[in-house]
Amino acid sequence: MKTMKWLIKREFWEHKGMVVWTPAVVAGLIILLTLSGLLLGRNMAFEGSAGKLSVELGGEARDTTIAMLADIYMAFSVPILLILGILVFFYCLGALHDDRRDRSLLFWKSLPVSDQMTVLSKVVLALVAIPLVSVLIGIALSVTVALLLGISMAMHGLNLLGPVLSSPSFYLSPLRLLGLMPVYMLWALPTVGWLLLVSSWARSKVFLWAVGAPLVTAMLVAWANKIFALGMPQGWFMENVVSRLLLGVAPGNWFMHSRIEPNQLVQHGADHVRNADLFTASWSTLGNPTLWVGVAAGVAMIAGAVWLRRWREEG
Repeated sequence: MKTMKWLIKREFWEHKGMVVWTPAVVAGLIILLTLSGLLLGRNMAFEGSAGKLSVELGGEARDTTIAMLADIYMAFSVPILLILGILVFFYCLGALHDDRRDRSLLFWKSLPVSDQMTVLSKVVLALVAIPLVSVLIGIALSVTVALLLGISMAMHGLNLLGPVLSSPSFYLSPLRLLGLMPVYMLWALPTVGWLLLVSSWARSKVFLWAVGAPLVTAMLVAWANKIFALGMPQGWFMENVVSRLLLGVAPGNWFMHSRIEPNQLVQHGADHVRNADLFTASWSTLGNPTLWVGVAAGVAMIAGAVWLRRWREEG
């Protein structure tokens, strides 16, 4: 366990710019843009002698607005979650290839560290460390932007900040986002396994091999299906193989492989999608057999990456 701990720390230190600073800088830019927009809006001339925008909101409409704001403010973290998928993809792509390219593989093989533990440390960084850091930064971003918007609305005559902060949903929403990490890890496993396998095998042009091989295979399958009338459903290979290999690290990709319709995520009688609905629907995808086939395939590909790293030492 000590060895694994230090291997994970080593990976974190070597990729700190990717893991921490990239999402942190993006979050900082979003906060800066939000603050700039609010300051510019505050200085604009509004109707009324005091130069403020007076908004009247009461009754059921007020309660609905408060509930909606307290429940969906985590949507401000979407840009960070989109970047998360890109970070995990490119980290896995170079995780094992870079060790061979710069010959550091020979140094690490001289240490009493097994290839299995080395590869697993990279899997942990891809499936746990990078998503966890990104989610925490996304939560901090969402809370900051929500507070800025609440203060701005209060200054314009619409005080919803207090009721929103007193709503239980305001505090449950970040916990639900954190609670989706196991779902993300399971659905991302096939892509992580595939990228690590290619990273341990390809001598060069890793990206072309990782992306080109599934796409070319999909075209050949589609051609064979049409020529030989195999009766394979149109797009089946793209949906169940190619997308699982390439898009699994994108948060929310599990909805592409589930039977959940978008209208099922919308509260009856409401016009917004609640965090609780997304959380429940996401966990319900664990009953999908496609998920567990992908998990098995991902584990097999990670085992293949360990075997290749053990025997393929050339750059």
